[in-house]
Amino acid sequence: MARFVLRRLLQSGVVLLGVTLVVFLLLQLVPGDPVRVALGTRFDQETYEALRARAGLDQPLVAQYFDYLRRALTGDLGVSFRSGRPVTAIVLERLPATLSLAVTAVLFAMLIAFPLGILSAIRSGSLIDHAARVFSQFGVSVPDFWMGIMGILLFSGVLGWLPPSGYVSLTEDPGRWASHVALPAATVGLVTASILTRFIRSSMLEVLSEDYVRTAEAKGLRTRVLVLRHVLRNALIPVVTVVAVQLASLLGGVIVIEVLFAWPGIGRLTYEAVDARDYPVLQGAVLLVAALFLLVNLLVDILYARLDPRITVK
Repeated sequence: MARFVLRRLLQSGVVLLGVTLVVFLLLQLVPGDPVRVALGTRFDQETYEALRARAGLDQPLVAQYFDYLRRALTGDLGVSFRSGRPVTAIVLERLPATLSLAVTAVLFAMLIAFPLGILSAIRSGSLIDHAARVFSQFGVSVPDFWMGIMGILLFSGVLGWLPPSGYVSLTEDPGRWASHVALPAATVGLVTASILTRFIRSSMLEVLSEDYVRTAEAKGLRTRVLVLRHVLRNALIPVVTVVAVQLASLLGGVIVIEVLFAWPGIGRLTYEAVDARDYPVLQGAVLLVAALFLLVNLLVDILYARLDPRITVK
């Protein structure tokens, strides 16, 4: 196991290196001077030259890239063109908001998708199966920003139960955090739940058609024991992959939802960095998202072996 984790960490390092190279080269293709744009009306020649030198933009491209890599290895991702603050501090400030939104949304989605998907598979062709398929189709068809707007109009404008936007840290006030995260998490979670419901239903139906399940039924094993002990565990393996992909996508920031609900996460930071052409912040945000994605994939690979002993980690 230790060798597997070490090998995957080395592979992740190569992927991160590739991500930094691709992002760096793509940013060079964007026309214009980012420092001049970032300074805006605050422009003066002395500040402009100082900021370019501090960012290393007065060096050749190859030197800029290797200097960025050298500093990134020590946790220094440069300084923001716009605010002059360290990028590492800016990105890490936004991470708790994104983590709390992503984890809450995935938990909300799993609470809906697992019972609905399992019941839909066990009672295939029934009313609940039709309702689950309609819900799943609705969730993947309707844009999440529209559901977010409808949620704001209903729960904030009409009922007045929840705030329409904003963020409060979980450690600062758990009650206010819960009221603020409810709408964006439910909006994102409904879309995720509809996707998960489909996968859980199809995975359960596939396992339920296996010979060993029919043999267990013929021997009189109770449905509850059969599903919980034998079917669900085998059906979970492809579902875990989908949950991990959804979680990793949410950790990368849901830009539209974070902008709509004024949620100060990684997605909104990326949007602001693109809008202001703040390249160091954009590079730092992309690097963090890539690292989170690779970490989630590594955890999923390890979880496979725990769910199914036939899968060995080599």
